[in-house]
Amino acid sequence: MSAETMERMSLGARLAAAWAIYTEKRLVIILLLGFSSGLPLALTGSTLSGWMRDEGVDLKTIGLFSLVGLPYVLKFIWAPVIDHVRLPLLTRMLGRRRGWLVTTQLALAVSLVLMGLVNPVATPVLMAFAALLVAFCSATQDIVIDAFRVESLPKDEQAAGMANYVAAYRIAMLVSTGGAVSLVAFLQSQGLMRETGWSLGYAAMAALMGVGLIASLLATEPDAADARTEPEGLLRQIRHAVIDPFADFAKKRQWATILAFVVFYKLADAYAGHMLFPFALDIGFDKATYAGISSTAGLAAALAGGFVGGWLVNALGQTRALWIGGIIQTASNLVFCWLAYMGPDPMALGVAITVENFTGAIGTVVFVGWISSLCTARSFTATQFALLSALAAVGRTFISASTGYVAAAIGWVPFFIFATVTGIPGLLLLWWLGRANAIESGDEATENAGTA
Repeated sequence: MSAETMERMSLGARLAAAWAIYTEKRLVIILLLGFSSGLPLALTGSTLSGWMRDEGVDLKTIGLFSLVGLPYVLKFIWAPVIDHVRLPLLTRMLGRRRGWLVTTQLALAVSLVLMGLVNPVATPVLMAFAALLVAFCSATQDIVIDAFRVESLPKDEQAAGMANYVAAYRIAMLVSTGGAVSLVAFLQSQGLMRETGWSLGYAAMAALMGVGLIASLLATEPDAADARTEPEGLLRQIRHAVIDPFADFAKKRQWATILAFVVFYKLADAYAGHMLFPFALDIGFDKATYAGISSTAGLAAALAGGFVGGWLVNALGQTRALWIGGIIQTASNLVFCWLAYMGPDPMALGVAITVENFTGAIGTVVFVGWISSLCTARSFTATQFALLSALAAVGRTFISASTGYVAAAIGWVPFFIFATVTGIPGLLLLWWLGRANAIESGDEATENAGTA
């Protein structure tokens, strides 16, 4: 719809037209896939941390378990396989992207059931391997979903697509944290053994992977996924799959600074987030109260933040939106210092959870929308986006491994102040990129690189 046509419409008609884009089939599919993508992450992260703390595992061990997220960091290594390898039967039936989607979603459901059967106290090493398997399947699904989203949506629908995706992603994280823990608490209150309750909770989360499976079966395969031509010769194919995507990205202005910025932009959010569940338990909340508040107050805040983030990009541009998202998601960690002072007050917890989910959703929509704009070379969509999103997971995986040691050594209030400070490097890199005019010009730089 043209800008002139929009201007002639009444306010009500403009609002209806703006809302209509979110309900188009392509964007509803992205919404459902966003749920499928967000569901497994917390089950190997904050929910697992809460499970282990509930069983009496020490904070240092819990912090180290963030390393099971290693596949999210290394997924760019096997992303070329996703970009170029056809699955024998499913590719012929569903297409390249949808065939991989169905495969990874079924693998995720099975691995989540298996993870729920492991005792984290009696066999912590086995739990680490089970969580690592879930993370590997989840990271592989993310590679496919990211490529599918970028290839399926035209440029003018990318912001709306990201709003849908992130809103559903955040909802899924609330379901797999607050929802899963509420279910476990209910089952245990009915007399089930603690271990059985957690096993059934993880089995229920595995069943919810059916949401993504339905979306994959109803989706339309993007043309770009099967229209590409492969170069002749084995060495040329290897170069095209493995080397060319990175060489193409290196043509961008300030590409090295961009990669560093991707690592640090969400660091403060990720650093604090890994320990929120153990923190809540330590200051006196029971897991049922924490789960109930996080899944209600957090849900509304995540939805609102997702759509506000999309609006900020469209209204203010990438640079201003990244600044707003970066500042508020970093500063939001300080609300947990206040919560530590207030103690186990449900109202205070609701406020803290609302602030964290609202600001985190804004930062995520703005950030992921921006890195999506850098991946317009359709031959390398999966590999390039996997590289960028893998770098974004470095903080959540490697740097967050120290969270348990830091919290145990200095206490919760200094911990959240320190977590806030970790966001400063990302803001400094954003200032540098803005000064070099490498944010708003990202789309142009990408297009030039893709056609070079």
